Amino acid sequence: MSSPAPSLNPSMASGLTLALLGAIAFSGKAIIVKLAYRHGVDAVTLIMYRMVLALPFFILLVWWSSRQAHARANPISRRDAGSIFLLGFIGYYFSSYLDFLGLQYISASLERLILYLNPTMVLLLGWVLYRRRISRWRALAMAVSYSGVVLVFGHEVSLGGQDAVLGSTLVLVSAMTYAIYLIMSGQLVQRIGAMRLVGLASSVASVCCALQFLWMRPMSALWVPPEVFWLSLVNATLCTVVPLVLIMMAIERIGAALTSQAGMIGPMATIALGVWWLDEPFNAWTGMGTLLVLGGVYMVSKLGDR
Repeated sequence: MSSPAPSLNPSMASGLTLALLGAIAFSGKAIIVKLAYRHGVDAVTLIMYRMVLALPFFILLVWWSSRQAHARANPISRRDAGSIFLLGFIGYYFSSYLDFLGLQYISASLERLILYLNPTMVLLLGWVLYRRRISRWRALAMAVSYSGVVLVFGHEVSLGGQDAVLGSTLVLVSAMTYAIYLIMSGQLVQRIGAMRLVGLASSVASVCCALQFLWMRPMSALWVPPEVFWLSLVNATLCTVVPLVLIMMAIERIGAALTSQAGMIGPMATIALGVWWLDEPFNAWTGMGTLLVLGGVYMVSKLGDR
């Protein structure tokens, strides 16, 4: 008789569930932004509402994480504070702002595929900045991923022209700046903790978004259609704070590697939600490009230096 297939233990099952839910919730961000743009709001106002509405939750996250034993043993120095401000500005404010701008011109599906190139960008930046070797296997994996984005990009350019080029460029730079954040945050995360760093950096980004709005828009621009406010509230909570907590809980249960693998559902969830909510077309170009991007990222993150 054949032995029964091994079953998931409760911790593994709950971790995978949390990781999948977090990835799906994160993928809804682009959908919410695209829906809000239909009401005539601009990127400056939209990202301000998202981050300001999320700020109380970020502050609560900082308070909670600061009460942990690791945080009490590692107080934040002036140098840490400067690094946190820089990381919050680059990784959460500037990167998110470029992403919101780009979504004005390209589909949610292409945006998510470009952002999903992030692991390959971390590898490239590590090679450029620190001369870290990239194996032939990982170089091949990156080529596979980028060919998928180029495939979908080429199709959108044929439909959207220069707008698609502009939007894709903005989102690509957004992904690059977030990759810079990930590289720069490595040692800081170990010293002050991931949750505290995310809460502090996100709080910095929220203040930056509010100041940008006050500088670039009149106070009358605060008055937006009710639909925009409620969409922003959903974006701030269900698509920003909630998935952040879910993914951190998943990492505690199943580790970063398996959580990252579960996150591969994100682009597929964005495509499905885009077809459902935004009437975005799903065609052979999108399908093949998605498979290539996911395959390349899987090769980079799972199979390593072969």
